Amino acid sequence: MSETAEHSRLDSIVQLLKMNTSASIAEIAESVHVSQMTVRRDLQKLVEAGQVIRIPGGARIEHWRGAERSFFERLEKMSHAKRSIGAAAAALVSDGESVVLDSGTTTLHVARELRARRNVVVFTFSLAALEELSSAEGIRVELTGGVYRPSSHDLIGHAVAKSLTSIFADTVIFGAAAVSFSRGVMVHDPDAQHELLQAGKRKVLVVDSSKIGTEATYRLCGIEDCDLILTDKGISPEDLARLGQMTKVQVATSQY
Repeated sequence: MSETAEHSRLDSIVQLLKMNTSASIAEIAESVHVSQMTVRRDLQKLVEAGQVIRIPGGARIEHWRGAERSFFERLEKMSHAKRSIGAAAAALVSDGESVVLDSGTTTLHVARELRARRNVVVFTFSLAALEELSSAEGIRVELTGGVYRPSSHDLIGHAVAKSLTSIFADTVIFGAAAVSFSRGVMVHDPDAQHELLQAGKRKVLVVDSSKIGTEATYRLCGIEDCDLILTDKGISPEDLARLGQMTKVQVATSQY
């Protein structure tokens, strides 16, 4: 199917949800004349783009405050970079290992690249990652407890923190909204799990180059607390050198 046809179908799904507020997967499939499996993939793309929120058995529209950016702008923003980072991060995980996976767009690309691994245990509070890995034969997903947060399609709350304190995996892979040279690794989310950073031996930050040298609302940890920062080739030589003085940095070079 052509990219134009897919874009048209995604727009049709958004318009359907705007008219009805919510719809089941079966209703969407009937409306746009595709299989329910295709609808699930489409909905995940729309969730990543911030256009819809998944609910049990279907989806509902996401209402934005202020100016609404187009779906395609959200979907395509740094997508090639995130895919490259995802592939590089997944390459760090060997068969038979365990990994804690954060919630987020970049870590979702990591989950997609992990599907080919064998005998790997993934601990996560991301329902998007769970859905991505649920059909991967070599992956066992262990979902934390928690309260469902529709806007991010993940779990939050004390149950997440409690689950994370009982885990000690080989690798923790996490994302961030910003990496500030003066304030450290930062997030916009006040529910970000600080316990995540204590849940494994090796801490790997996956972050695209557009976030390097910026700031967000809350400090998650110091740059030096990361064992490795994985970013893309868009990082400037100056920022790369500066980060390299604080921790190990790897630039993902996979082509997509």
